[in-house]
Amino acid sequence: MQQFLLIAAAHFLALLSPGPDFFLIARTSLSAGWRIASGACVGVAAANGVFIVAAFAGTAALRRDSGLYVALQVAGCAYLLYLGVLFVRHAGGSGLHVPAAAGGASAPARPSMAWGRAAGMGLLSGLLNPKNALFYASLAALLTGPHASAGWKTFYGIWMFGVVLLWDVLVAVMIGNRAVLRRFARALPWLERISGVLLILLALGVVAALLLRWRGN
Repeated sequence: MQQFLLIAAAHFLALLSPGPDFFLIARTSLSAGWRIASGACVGVAAANGVFIVAAFAGTAALRRDSGLYVALQVAGCAYLLYLGVLFVRHAGGSGLHVPAAAGGASAPARPSMAWGRAAGMGLLSGLLNPKNALFYASLAALLTGPHASAGWKTFYGIWMFGVVLLWDVLVAVMIGNRAVLRRFARALPWLERISGVLLILLALGVVAALLLRWRGN
């Protein structure tokens, strides 16, 4: 349970830092409304699902005691440590300023087509972001013991997909509220610092566990 809480928290806190997917959803919500933006949310979540399956399937093909698997764990820790340092150093530098569309949100003539286009844009945005692949590969490499089983990986995958989708839909719904947007922008530097510290602690904790296991052998 402790490993699940650490990885789930690191995954969720990483979502709080705005990136290309966040701004795509925000712009779509402001220009066309949250219902159309929900298409972008589904597309982004689907792209994350592709990377989750690829990352977990890749690590499942490796033996737990192999040198390659240990090297993958070390590389994953290094990447999470790198992300954590970036979050702490550049906290508040994301520039969360999304201009509202002139005249406010307007309903498109064909909502189903607009929703489909938004979903396609969300899918492309997620798939073309190399950080997604590296991030999920890093998290997958950190699963050890019973949590590395197929059942646990399936649970993690469903959990991460669901969290991404729910968070993105929440962003789409709330982004039109200027008061909420201003408060989120003010809190963002601290959220990024917390995210960075947690990612650093997670990486260092796994490195310590690897060292203890190596000494035990």
